[in-house]
Amino acid sequence: IAIPNLLRARLNANESAAIGAMQTLSTAAQSYRSANPAYPAGLAALSNASPPYIDSVLAGGGKSGYSFALSGSTNTFTATAGPQTPGTSGSRYFFVDESGVIRAATAAATAGSTPIE
Repeated sequence: IAIPNLLRARLNANESAAIGAMQTLSTAAQSYRSANPAYPAGLAALSNASPPYIDSVLAGGGKSGYSFALSGSTNTFTATAGPQTPGTSGSRYFFVDESGVIRAATAAATAGSTPIE
């Protein structure tokens, strides 16, 4: 009885950490844009800035059982997060763009996914 509860608790903790990381990425991208003429092109642009906007672990693309990606241009950016092992490290996918609204889905997250409340 305890093992499934422990695994579910770990999955929930990974998803909560992914949501926090998405908030960090959104804030970092907005801060980067306020100091530069465009949004960051990728995670490396956020970690290579001086001072860095994100830590090297998140910049590596993986943290707490989730993989992260970011792409940006002059007026827009998108960041996504997906479980490294779906069903084990997480069951939801996350998406955020310049609106700052983090969205979740049970399949690869997109702009049309359900906002997290």
